[in-house]
Amino acid sequence: MKKEKKLLGEERRALILQWLKENHRPMTGTELANKTNVSRQVIVQDISLLKARNEPIIATSQGYLYLSSSSTHMYTRVIACCHTPEQTKDELYIIVDHGVTVKDVKIEHPVYGDLTASIMVSNRLEVDEFIRKINETKSAYLSQLTDGVHLHTLEADCVEKLDEACAALKQARFLIE
Repeated sequence: MKKEKKLLGEERRALILQWLKENHRPMTGTELANKTNVSRQVIVQDISLLKARNEPIIATSQGYLYLSSSSTHMYTRVIACCHTPEQTKDELYIIVDHGVTVKDVKIEHPVYGDLTASIMVSNRLEVDEFIRKINETKSAYLSQLTDGVHLHTLEADCVEKLDEACAALKQARFLIE
């Protein structure tokens, strides 16, 4: 069995940054750990150091993502929704089926104040993976802390897609106006 060389410190972080910039899909901590022959915990620390250097890296349910400035202008909108945990997949499907990305979920917690979690789902496959991870880890949705009430930041390449997604959410009785 061939033993792979560990990549050290700055060299490893430079490669992680390069890989994240080159990939337009999230990369998991395990994937990065395997590529650099270190533990996932070392990758978590490296990502923290890169974020401290103002690198625009976010942790999503699918892995780490580098937020590059796109040449296409994107439109965002924050919406308020309410539904049961069992309706989460339906809500997310409605949004992504209209060509809209769900960037995050936010709640207002009575003790901690505003809590935000990155979701970054843009299609049904990513929604299914998000739901699978929630179920597999027996995690609760943030919205369960607020009886289903939550906010989403949505992003699309045109306002019409945002309008259509919101109209569909309203029809499904998920949108709070």
